[in-house]
Amino acid sequence: MKKIVVLGSINVDIILNIARLPLPGETMAMSNRSTAGGGKGANQAIAAVRAGAETSFIAKIGQDRSADFMLDTFKYDGLNIEHVTQDENAGTGQAYILLDDNGQNSILIYGGANQTITTKDIEEAHDAIADADCLITEFETPLATSVAAFKIAKENNVLTILNPAPAKTNIPDELLKLTDIIVPNETEAEAITGIKVTDRPSMEKAANKLHTLGVKNVIITVGANGSFYSQGEKNGFVNAYKVNTVDTTAAGDTFIGYLASKLNSDLGNIEEAMMFASKASSITVQTQGAQNSIPYLRDVEI
Repeated sequence: MKKIVVLGSINVDIILNIARLPLPGETMAMSNRSTAGGGKGANQAIAAVRAGAETSFIAKIGQDRSADFMLDTFKYDGLNIEHVTQDENAGTGQAYILLDDNGQNSILIYGGANQTITTKDIEEAHDAIADADCLITEFETPLATSVAAFKIAKENNVLTILNPAPAKTNIPDELLKLTDIIVPNETEAEAITGIKVTDRPSMEKAANKLHTLGVKNVIITVGANGSFYSQGEKNGFVNAYKVNTVDTTAAGDTFIGYLASKLNSDLGNIEEAMMFASKASSITVQTQGAQNSIPYLRDVEI
């Protein structure tokens, strides 16, 4: 069984259903409102544990009802929450998701306790990271903690996966050099490289730029079209499964959690792992919400 550690965010998602995204200054009525567990880190951790990996989570929550709600979810799935700690002052993170009738979304984030994770928290999770097969992180927690965690990982030959989301243009060079695999979508790839990703040649160009920044392995996800990978001299494309999309929330997080659970340490099965992850994501997008839409291993068949 793979051992995966995720460093990341916890959010309670407030989902607002609307016909289409509003224009600037426009007031619109909602057709529905619902609440679900979310946060990129939490989604990725839930995806990994549901994929069958032994998964530990490094994160922070507030001391509020939202925290209780999220902890109950983690315990139900058997996620190791030894390193999920509570902040006395900041509230649990929140995400406000505008979801249109076509299944596309725009998301507003309140970081809350997610932004109070410190390098001390990372040091306290040292043994969990050192004992893992893979460490995953993203950008909804402080960058300094990601660097600290990746340093521990590389000192112990642990595979590192960086999901550079939400998109940033000022990623520390040190973090990129500690990254074994970077997994941006097309928007995030453009933010990092300045190259607009629209087709296979532009994917290759963006990947090559990321290689020059120090990342050996690149996977660019392009939604319903699929995902592209580059390992320098070797690259390829994995098509997405065609399904009726209801909500794309957590699709990318599902992809990363399932990818990590399948990847061999030498990355020799990268296409197989991407197909597995793509299948899982295709199930996620057929249900509204984040963590409630992430499938279990028994539901994912290649």
